[in-house]
Amino acid sequence: MLTKKQLDLLDFIHKRVQRDGVPPSFDEMKVALDLRSKSGIHRLITALEERGFIRRLAHRARAIEIVKLPESLGGAPSGFQPRVIDGDRPDAPRPAASEPVTLSAVELPLMGRIAAGVPIEAISHVSSQVAVPGSMLSSTGEHYALEVKGDSMIDAGINDGDVVVIRETSSADDGDIVVALVEDHEATLKRFLRRGNAIALEAANPAYETRVFPADKVKVQGRLVGLIRTY
Repeated sequence: MLTKKQLDLLDFIHKRVQRDGVPPSFDEMKVALDLRSKSGIHRLITALEERGFIRRLAHRARAIEIVKLPESLGGAPSGFQPRVIDGDRPDAPRPAASEPVTLSAVELPLMGRIAAGVPIEAISHVSSQVAVPGSMLSSTGEHYALEVKGDSMIDAGINDGDVVVIRETSSADDGDIVVALVEDHEATLKRFLRRGNAIALEAANPAYETRVFPADKVKVQGRLVGLIRTY
């Protein structure tokens, strides 16, 4: 039996993983649950881990894997399948209960490296192919993969050397993690925020400043839908 705060935190983590493909930061959890300090989040995380609902993964910044969900959050009585790196799939209809979910791998072009730090030159060539689970991809739109360079998105669970899966799109909502093309020649992976007639590209690492550009200087090239890590 979970307390209300434990249930609220589990629900928040689950929804953010489904939306962004990565767990929220402890600061985001603290705000969402209206707690005054992160120590309360640590206690709730520990309680959820002890009860078998989540698992903290070693060697990953604030990485949390959902192992199961209670029935009140839509979990099955037995065998909830964790989906750690699935992201937002707004255009993909949910499969009906009778429809099988495809788990086959799909080959995507690996388009070189993308900066999660100071922007680097825009990526435009295919360096290799990478296999990703078919369940990670939307039913519509093209997808590609990029290797992450830098640590500016580490609080979003995205580390140097990770491979991110991107769905091509030219639009984004506030808070989406996107591939942004800056002034037509620099590409970077950041959280997208509108500020009046400007666009803010926000890092998920306090060591990096948020960069703000006129809206016509930033073009969205795609949205994060998944993440792959090799140990």
